[in-house]
Amino acid sequence: MPVAAAAFLAAGCGGGNDETPSAVDWANSVCQAVSTWTSSIASIGQTVQQNPTQESLKTAGDDVKSATETFSDDLKSAGTPDTESGSQAKDAVDQLTSNLDDGLQKIQTAIEDASGASGALTAVSTVSSTLATMGNQVVATFQQLEQIDAQGELNDAFGQADACAGLTSTGS
Repeated sequence: MPVAAAAFLAAGCGGGNDETPSAVDWANSVCQAVSTWTSSIASIGQTVQQNPTQESLKTAGDDVKSATETFSDDLKSAGTPDTESGSQAKDAVDQLTSNLDDGLQKIQTAIEDASGASGALTAVSTVSSTLATMGNQVVATFQQLEQIDAQGELNDAFGQADACAGLTSTGS
């Protein structure tokens, strides 16, 4: 999954914060959350694929849960960006957090249901494909944000936000 797209995708953050951060502050929060989550998930996935045992699966499940819950919380706490399409961006990010929660449930069920070596391998496959889907959901959310951001305020903010520098690519 392209990290740049994932970073932008999460750009629609929002939730529990009643404050209205500037678009750049919001983009910094979102990009930091995306960066942390994608790094964590990549590391977890690599570890499980190298050692697909029930023990490593259980550990990975706990780690994915922690990383995804933190990601969702960070996105929600970023607030609603101070842009014309800020509330739509928040709604898009809120939907993303709901989708990520669904993926997390699927992962936890696969791990809990795994039994024996073949069960562990099946669970690894389910976990890997679900993580890929979750990454694609982040990308799809970014694409949605681009469509609702007619004025380009969010894209400009991502370009100016320091935390987005390693996640964004030129030519969006």
